[in-house]
Amino acid sequence: MGAIGAASTGAYLAGLGTGLSLIVAIGAQNAFVLKQGLLRQHVFWVCLFCAVSDAVLIAAGVAGAGAIAERAPWFLAAMRWGGAAFLIWYGARSARAAWRGGETLRAAGAAPPSLAATLATIAALTWLNPHVWLDTVVLLGAVSSTWADRLSFALGAMSGSFLFFFALGYGARLLAPVFARPLAWRVLDGLVALVMWSIAAALIFRG
Repeated sequence: MGAIGAASTGAYLAGLGTGLSLIVAIGAQNAFVLKQGLLRQHVFWVCLFCAVSDAVLIAAGVAGAGAIAERAPWFLAAMRWGGAAFLIWYGARSARAAWRGGETLRAAGAAPPSLAATLATIAALTWLNPHVWLDTVVLLGAVSSTWADRLSFALGAMSGSFLFFFALGYGARLLAPVFARPLAWRVLDGLVALVMWSIAAALIFRG
C-alpha cells in the first residue's frame, strides 16, 4: 500500500507541476481572466469555466483523444484559423479601448457585460485556441502515458488549473490601486491587444 500510495502521489505531483508549467505562460485566456479579476466582474464563473474546460480537455487527453490530431488534421487546422480570426478581432477591440481610454475600475454609468456575454468570450478564447488543445489534450495526454497511475496524473494537472485560474482571478484585485488610474487601463488594453495579435500571428505563420 505504501508503494502504491507513493506512486500515486508522485504521479499527482508530476501532473500538478506539468499542468502549471504549461498554463502559467501569458496568453489570451489568462489576459482575459486577469482583466475580469481587476474589474471584479463574474470572476468566479470565469475562473470556474476555465478550470472546468481544462479539466475536460485534460481528461480527454489522458483518455487518448490526442489521436484526433493525427486522425483528423483538418480539425486543428479549422481551430487554427477560427482562433486566429477571433484573436485578431479581440485584439482590435482592446487596441481601440487603449486608444480611446477612459476605462477605470468603476466606470460611471457603464453597465458591465452580462454573464452570458462574458462566458461566450472566454469560451471562444478557450475552445478556439489550438494552443489550449495542444497543451492539454496532446502534451499532457502524451506525458500521462509515461505514468502507471494516469488518473492521479490527470487529477494533479486538473488541480493545477483550478489553483492557477482562481489565484489569477482573485489575486488580480491586489493590483486595484494601480488600475484606479485610467492610464494603467490603457497600458493593459494595449498589452492585451499585442498578446492577442502575437498569438494570432503565430497561428497564421507558424501554425
